[in-house]
Amino acid sequence: MKIFHCTHCEQLVFFENFICVQCKHTLAYLPDLNMVGALVAVQGGGWRCVHANQERMYRLCDNYSRENICNWAIPTEEPHALCQSCRFTQVVPNLTKPTNKAAWYKLEVAKRRLLYALMHLGCRVKSKVEDPERGLAFAFLAEDEISDGTAVLTGNVNGLITINIEEADDTERERRRQQLHEPYRTLLGHFRHESGHYYWEQLIKDSSAINTFREYFGDERKDYQQALQEHYQEGSPQDWQSRYVSAYAAAHPWEDWAETWAHYLHMTDALETAVACGLALRPRRPDEPRLMSEIDLTRHDSESFSRLIEGWFSLTYVLNNLNRGLGLQDGYPFVLSTAAIDKLRFVHTTVGQYS
Repeated sequence: MKIFHCTHCEQLVFFENFICVQCKHTLAYLPDLNMVGALVAVQGGGWRCVHANQERMYRLCDNYSRENICNWAIPTEEPHALCQSCRFTQVVPNLTKPTNKAAWYKLEVAKRRLLYALMHLGCRVKSKVEDPERGLAFAFLAEDEISDGTAVLTGNVNGLITINIEEADDTERERRRQQLHEPYRTLLGHFRHESGHYYWEQLIKDSSAINTFREYFGDERKDYQQALQEHYQEGSPQDWQSRYVSAYAAAHPWEDWAETWAHYLHMTDALETAVACGLALRPRRPDEPRLMSEIDLTRHDSESFSRLIEGWFSLTYVLNNLNRGLGLQDGYPFVLSTAAIDKLRFVHTTVGQYS
């Protein structure tokens, strides 16, 4: 993700900020300008961004002005009450429960980061409001809201991604991470993984890439439910690290793709942030990790992937050492095999061909 500054005072701000802590201006993300703008209220209603496209008027997303859940704005000429991001959400949890609203906020934060990344990778991303047949949508559900008492399973069906809101509870998510022996489990990771299932249908399923996909990931026509049942009963093969990015990726080719897709989004987001910050590693020894700040994340050829993966290894080396210095677990608890890197390269080039 790029680095944002208040357009009034140049204070460093985050993608999620509502207000500038220095000049106290109201902030909103403006998708048309790809910036977090400082807003000033205009007499008669509406907002104008300070020092950016002064003539254009905006209004706050309803989920910003009414619910304090969103921080995006909408150009006034657009007819929508909800911003570009909030229009992707079809179902929200029961807001009469205070804890549900807190969970909804966390879910929307993660969803906005996902959408930002997809749009800036060049992925075609439309909501079901725009494209009911092939669009993307989200449903955030709590188990106590299901009348028949069935569990809410996080997953994707025909572009509708359902997230169990318990995943927004840090304690519950950590319990599940340990129970499933996962090295990494985050709310944003769930969004990235499930978006992978969606984009498999958009980019691979009926395309000329299907045969190449099967060369790397296997034949997705094998029985999915049976494969999952066997995975949970027998576990992953002992040599999974030599072929997959995660143990769960070994369950079925669809899961392998989704885990690899999510991993690719982890990589590009973190590297884009590092490059935007001007981070560069210039070691004293030639055999130590090196990261140059001119990595181009908009290219999708083989050469650009080689530079990306080289930068990624360097960045994660520093990240893990910084975490250890703070007494924390490794921020990147993975080891990428040659086979996993080849799959990541396939994702990289596929995004370029179909964006």
